[in-house]
Amino acid sequence: MMAAQSPPEMLDLDQVRIDPTCALKIPAPLAVRRQVLPFAVVDGHVYVACLNPEDRSALQAVERAVQLPVRPQRAEPESLRRALERLFGDGSAPASPAAPAAAPRPPRPADRRRAPEAESEDAVALCDDLLRSAAVRQASDIHIDPSKDGVRVRFRVDGALEDYRRLPLAAQSGMVSRLKVLAGMDIAEKRAPQDGRFTWSAGSGSYAVDIRAATLPTKYGERMTLRLLALQTESLTLERLGMAPKDLAGFTEAIQKPHGLILLSGPTGSGKSTTLYAAIRRLIGRRELNVVTIEDPIEYDIAGVAQVEVDSADKVSFNKALRSVVRHDPDVVMIGEIRDGETADIAIKSALTGHLVFSTLHTNSAASSVTRLIDMGVARYLVAATIRLVVAQRLVRRACSHCREPRTLSEEEATLLGNRELAERTVFEPRGCMYCANKGFVGRLGLFEMMPVDASLSRHIAEGAEEGEIIEEMRRRGIARLVDDAMEKLATGDTTVGDVLRAVTVW
Repeated sequence: MMAAQSPPEMLDLDQVRIDPTCALKIPAPLAVRRQVLPFAVVDGHVYVACLNPEDRSALQAVERAVQLPVRPQRAEPESLRRALERLFGDGSAPASPAAPAAAPRPPRPADRRRAPEAESEDAVALCDDLLRSAAVRQASDIHIDPSKDGVRVRFRVDGALEDYRRLPLAAQSGMVSRLKVLAGMDIAEKRAPQDGRFTWSAGSGSYAVDIRAATLPTKYGERMTLRLLALQTESLTLERLGMAPKDLAGFTEAIQKPHGLILLSGPTGSGKSTTLYAAIRRLIGRRELNVVTIEDPIEYDIAGVAQVEVDSADKVSFNKALRSVVRHDPDVVMIGEIRDGETADIAIKSALTGHLVFSTLHTNSAASSVTRLIDMGVARYLVAATIRLVVAQRLVRRACSHCREPRTLSEEEATLLGNRELAERTVFEPRGCMYCANKGFVGRLGLFEMMPVDASLSRHIAEGAEEGEIIEEMRRRGIARLVDDAMEKLATGDTTVGDVLRAVTVW
């Protein structure tokens, strides 16, 4: 007698990266009515999330649409419902232009008056599908780049650019004009750069994205870049950033101090602002605080926080806003970036007078942040007296836990990582699977270098210690460098050698 088999585990689509170029090949009514969703192409097969893997007619309809053999996966019902809503709304949306569209017929004389309206409707549908696909792919940016051969559309996902689709050059004008209208730009002005912003909602409006738009005139038309900023910040927590337990404990302790300066350092796009937002959410979640931020621009909307955006017309500059903010009795002040000596001076004085101040600097290491402030004209003794913690940070892609495989670190790679003795160590590389849209990566995580400034290090800074001496003192105390944190995450399979080498400079 055959033993009863346990039912296969249901697929949670909330834990899956959906590939919109695959999902949007099927008509919305088919997806919503039959509860089917193709979500990844792996090894020439399309994986299809569905409620009933035995529904052959629905699967055959999907197979005809995607023109590849399908592999059904039983999905958790609520996660499938949410995914379908994000992609198709109520199911009345037209089929996506992700699939090749038929060539439009020339307009008949009777149609000529309707042509502009039809063209406008096409641009609206195209923009809506583009934004929907980017949101589903969890892209941070959309690049619309016209060239002689057409319009190249790319998404930046997990810090890397990937091609999404190509459009005919004739589609560029209507698409950009539609996005300009949404962003409040002047559609008649095509020879000067412009910027704007708007909010776009997916599905029933449960998922909203704040979008910053910028245009740039080029030889073949206006180039447009869209930055997508999620308005939902419930998942923005310190625990999700990738800090080691020891670093998380030290960071949490530092931000709970009543006053002082907490600095995040690193290049543009290294996640500094995200870390500060997570820190603010932790603070306001534990006690009542008056928190004011000064940002350029506001990247996340946080309830309970007064967020001030710097005005490009200079009516609200960093310096003007900061002088005003200290008169509003804040407990915590976040300054988007210390850019000059005046901003640094006000930030230092705010930290001295009983405020907890968060800010960022563009420096390569924690130690160099100290010398940067001194170079800006801040007195050494003030830097030493106010800084409580400096964190250097980088971002790397998080390897998919479902498809990563072990391999041996080569001698060449070990040398590039600064330590030949690391050769033959086990590291991991993802191969791509249905969970990561066959990309091998799902999200990003931070690499951190924490430099707490205690009484002893404060004395070293006040007495004239230079950057090299501060680094030596950090090593003497056993403070982990960025590359040390990177090696820990390589050993656990959280990231890859290639990502570490691109993110961290080994001295």
